[in-house]
Amino acid sequence: MRTVLRFLGGAALVAVLIFGGVLLRVVQVGQSDERSTADAIVVLGAAQYDGDPSPVFRARLDHAAELFDDGVAAHIVTIGGRRSGDRTTEGEAGASYLADRGIDSSALTAVGEGEDTLASLRAADSLLIDNGWTSVVLVTDPWHAARSRLMAEDLGMSVQVSPVREGPSVRDGAAPRYVLREALGVLYYGLTGGSSGVGSAVM
Repeated sequence: MRTVLRFLGGAALVAVLIFGGVLLRVVQVGQSDERSTADAIVVLGAAQYDGDPSPVFRARLDHAAELFDDGVAAHIVTIGGRRSGDRTTEGEAGASYLADRGIDSSALTAVGEGEDTLASLRAADSLLIDNGWTSVVLVTDPWHAARSRLMAEDLGMSVQVSPVREGPSVRDGAAPRYVLREALGVLYYGLTGGSSGVGSAVM
């Protein structure tokens, strides 16, 4: 019995250390801001309402526009599919929003596929390969950046991340739940190689 208890205690300690390390990684990546020149800026989708991006999505799109204006990349790829009843996709809504902001349509590409981060990145990867774009800057919420980066790197992309610094995802009180959710998502992805199905950001 004493041996079993020691084994269980050791296993619990290892699990705590692993989870703590993942939490720390989520926070570290979320605090980074990488802006070296890349082939494309990839904006991860969030909710949109009949073509109108949600506040979370607008914050990502505005940040991508800032990177584009700073010359980080000559192309912006907006990704994300549609939910039941939607008349447009997140990718299309994002591209339309950026065009209305004055970004030339020739610099915008919408990939309107995928119901979650992994599926959307897989769809975007095909387009990136077709265009010979291998280096990307991912734009998303800070605490979503680590999981997104891991998935993109596994697809073979050369990845930088530049998370948003304004908007609902960085408001007071949002971080604890979001960090916890994303740490669990990273662990699930690491164990299964699939999406955790945790859905949209905790806002």
